[in-house]
Amino acid sequence: MKNNVLKGSLFIALGASSYGMLATSVKMAYQEGFSTAEVTLSQYILGFSGLLILSLFSKTKQKVKTEKSSFKSVFKLILAGTSLGLTSTFYYLSVQYVPVSVAIVLLMQTVWMGVIAEMIIYKKIPGLRKIISVFIILIGTVLATNLLQESVIINWTGFFWGLMAALSYTATMYSSNNIELDSPPLRRSLFMILGGFIVIALIFHSSINAHFSTGIFMRWGIVLSLFGTILPPLLFTRGMPLTGMGLGAIIASVEIPVSILVAYIWLKEPVDFMQWMGVILILFAVVLMNIRKG
Repeated sequence: MKNNVLKGSLFIALGASSYGMLATSVKMAYQEGFSTAEVTLSQYILGFSGLLILSLFSKTKQKVKTEKSSFKSVFKLILAGTSLGLTSTFYYLSVQYVPVSVAIVLLMQTVWMGVIAEMIIYKKIPGLRKIISVFIILIGTVLATNLLQESVIINWTGFFWGLMAALSYTATMYSSNNIELDSPPLRRSLFMILGGFIVIALIFHSSINAHFSTGIFMRWGIVLSLFGTILPPLLFTRGMPLTGMGLGAIIASVEIPVSILVAYIWLKEPVDFMQWMGVILILFAVVLMNIRKG
């Protein structure tokens, strides 16, 4: 039992770390002159292609009751995946205006947004521990984003896109935990990524012209698709059943420090003491919210 939990924890930590590398990779692609359209489209085209190849070679036999139920299932997954595409788009737009350390903190506002969504959808008042956790996250966010420092110029455009990313990510988390749970993980990931690709193609269709640089596919597309659309879903679907949602959510929060550290090492983005204190508060709130009593 302990070995299974340890194995599941490792899968989740690797999945979260993969996500943690995305923002820095996107920032580096921007520095090389690539656009948000090129980055997101290359990620989802290659990501969908990779998952499609994996599903074709998968030995899992899927039993579908009727053609109607199969179509309905696929449609639900594609629709759910649109929030995934919006999350990537908004997050990458945020990274264009603010440091990675700020963008990842804004994305993690999905923790308290999830509490509000749960309250609205299930008409369930959150417990005292969740309410306290939300306030801790908000305090941590103020510190981690340097909102209190007068010398820091706040880019509100980046903040807006970061919060929009968090809102979309909240919808993605709900979809991942509630829609077509009986479908094989690979199949769920495949059609959700397809939904993400469709919405991205609709947003950036005007950018697919002579100025679109196909060099992005070999330069950054492979990296982004591997660490953003292929590995994380597979690792999370392997790990979550072994750890449970509570422990899984705690381990998945490693994405925050990984993202900040990778940006510090590769981009030389400065992170001061107060920002680290804010990050620690957010991580503490995630643990407090998900740890079991007794």
